[in-house]
Amino acid sequence: MCEANAYLIEENNQKLIMESVDTVEPEGDGVRLVSIFGDQKYIKARVHSLSLVDHKIFLK
Repeated sequence: MCEANAYLIEENNQKLIMESVDTVEPEGDGVRLVSIFGDQKYIKARVHSLSLVDHKIFLK
């Protein structure tokens, strides 16, 4: 599988906000995350970095 977990970086802490993310789409001044199970979340953040080998998405 190629899905990743999404983390929000706040004050040097990484908070897991969604597991098994399949889609990351820009929406307004944030991003919409969609999991492989169809769950959706809107986060007012921007993509900070991706670690594809570790399957991690970092938002800030």
